[in-house]
Amino acid sequence: MCRTVDLHQAVLAKNDTNAVELRRTLDDRGTTAVNLMSSPGSGKTALLEALLTRAVAGGTPAAAVTADLATENDATRLARSGAPVQQILTDGLCHLEAGMLGAKLEGWLPEGTRLLFVENVGNLVCPASYDLGETLRIALASVTEGEDKPVKYPAAFGLAHLVVVTKTDLADAVEFRRDDFLRGVQQVNPGVPVVETSARTGEGLDELLAHVLRAADGLETHTPVLARQHGKHLHHHHDDAPSTEHAHAPAGTPR
Repeated sequence: MCRTVDLHQAVLAKNDTNAVELRRTLDDRGTTAVNLMSSPGSGKTALLEALLTRAVAGGTPAAAVTADLATENDATRLARSGAPVQQILTDGLCHLEAGMLGAKLEGWLPEGTRLLFVENVGNLVCPASYDLGETLRIALASVTEGEDKPVKYPAAFGLAHLVVVTKTDLADAVEFRRDDFLRGVQQVNPGVPVVETSARTGEGLDELLAHVLRAADGLETHTPVLARQHGKHLHHHHDDAPSTEHAHAPAGTPR
């Protein structure tokens, strides 16, 4: 058992090192990475396609990397936005790691890319522990998944800089208890902003893109309490000094 724990900590420590290096590389390029995490079926891909379409139409250079255990279906869908897209096949791994992302970006990420969206594997457990060198971490949940998602997955939602509700056009049909959901979000991540969206109607998409662009502009983002409790170092744009602290809990806060 101890050996298993030691190996897990070693993997996370190596990932932290890779994340610091990747964040520095992206900062030097002027690229802001956005890590999107959710369970399968949350509507993450549909929302990202709509978001990329808006970014491209508005003249913001954006790209995306999407991860799945198998198939390149999501990359095909996202490419319809007109943004450059790459697929990572994890071959059974339930999460992305910074080294995997860095290897995929090397030699591919177009010069001048301002926003890099990373669609993580559909999972709210494993991905929460891995810093990908992102500036902004977003946890998503659809109205069809129930109101208790945040309290069931406190690490995923507790370390998010932004929480996004998807499929709001179905809220009435599924009798989504909005107040209960928001109460759960604030329980695990006090003060975190919440954006309610629908890829179908366009609700909240402009607000969501504005949040992302503010992070890209270097403006202050939410600092999750859970990150401070775990002692995870804060990430800053153009901060080349990696922390000596490794709280092998989830990724920390960019600011």
